[in-house]
This record gives sequence, C-alpha cells and structure tokens, in this order.
Amino acid sequence: MIRLVLHQTRYDLVTFARNRQARFFTVLLPLIFLVIFTSVFGNQHVGPQHVKASTYYVPGIAALAVLTASFSNLVIAITAQRELGVLKRRRATPAPAVVIIAGRALTAVVVSATVTAIVIAIGAAAYGVHVAPGALGPLALSVAVGSLMFACLGYAVSTAIGSADAAQPAVLALTLPLSFISGVYVPPVGLPSALRHVAEAFPLQHLVAALGRGFHPGTHGVAWADLAIVVAWGVAGLIAALRRFRWTPAAVSA
Repeated sequence: MIRLVLHQTRYDLVTFARNRQARFFTVLLPLIFLVIFTSVFGNQHVGPQHVKASTYYVPGIAALAVLTASFSNLVIAITAQRELGVLKRRRATPAPAVVIIAGRALTAVVVSATVTAIVIAIGAAAYGVHVAPGALGPLALSVAVGSLMFACLGYAVSTAIGSADAAQPAVLALTLPLSFISGVYVPPVGLPSALRHVAEAFPLQHLVAALGRGFHPGTHGVAWADLAIVVAWGVAGLIAALRRFRWTPAAVSA
C-alpha cells in the first residue's frame, strides 16, 4: 500500500511539474506577490506587531502557497478529471481509491513544503527575514497540517462544482476575498470589525497566524489553538467529501 501511494504521488508530482499554469500560480505567483507587496510598503513596519513588511508577508505568502497547492489546484484538477472521465477510469483500475486520494494529498504536502521553503529562502536572502531555528519544527507541522486539511476541503468543494469550466471561477470567488480579509495581502487590523469576525471563522487566517509564529518576535512554539480550528474545518470537509464525492461525471451520475 505504501509503495502504491508513493508511486501515485510521484505520478501526481510529475503531472504538476508538466503543468505550466499550475507551476505559475503555485510557485511563481506567491514570489511575485512577495516582491510586489514588499516594494509597495518599502519594508516599513506594518501590522499589529509592527514588524517589517517582509517579515509580515513571508508567512502570509507561504499560507497563500499552501492554499493554492492544497485547495485551489486540487479543486480544479479533481473537477476536470471527474468531468473528463479520468477519475472513473482510475477507479476501475486495481489501485484502491485510498491510494489515489492519499497520493494527491501527499502531493499537496510536498508542493506546499517546497514552495514555503522557497518563499522563506528568498525572504531571508533578499529581505533579511529571520526564522528562529527552534521555529522550523512548528513551521513544518503547520504547513503539513494546513496542506492536509485544505486538501480535505478541496475534495469537499469539488463535489459542489458541476463542470470543469466553472472550477477556476468558483475557486477564485472563494479564495480571493478570503485572502484579503485573512491577513495574506493586508493587515487585518485595518479592516472593519465585521470582516475581522468573518475571517476568524474561516481557517485561512488561523493558518497565517500559525505560520507567523516562527517569524514574529515574542511568539514561539506551535499555535495549537489556530491549528485546532484548521483541523476542525478539515475534518468537516472530509466528512462532506465522504458523503458527496463522485468518481463519475455529473451527466453520468444523473
């Protein structure tokens, strides 16, 4: 079973590497955002903790990379593969369904960890962003947990999308407003209180906070409370996916 999962993960990673659109939105776009936002704010002190703009944006952009790799890409890919009949053909192979699902989830973790490492490395080399050595373990845990939980949410959301053409607009409609109010692009302290309360109810802001503990001074260890909320959303997504997930196109299911 482990060999099958690793084989499926390798296949999914190769597929990702050959997809130019996925590579751009997952790897290059977060780096472009990091450069743009740091340039716009001039690396001045921002946010409630008054840290440098680069120090604030590195964990936020890392959370965006996790969201893109684990949620956005998964929803678009799964919906397209289902409607094209790819999932139906895979389900007919001897490989168990858990292998296909686990391979895709593990791919999300690997891609998220890789992009996060690239963002941190560029932040450290170009902008002097410092990560405490003791924070690397909690940071890796937060990336892994966030990736797996957003993958569960991705499988759940894919069940509500009926066509491959609608997948990308639906993903943007969900992720773009949530990113703006969750502290990825702008500090939430400047938002109206109603929007801050909305953001606190969703998992992205808590993932940003969990990743930020390794960068902001005076914060240490694992953000268990924030990760607990992320896990709660992931478990809810997993339950919804188990009840509603389809391997066949909508027309065939109907």
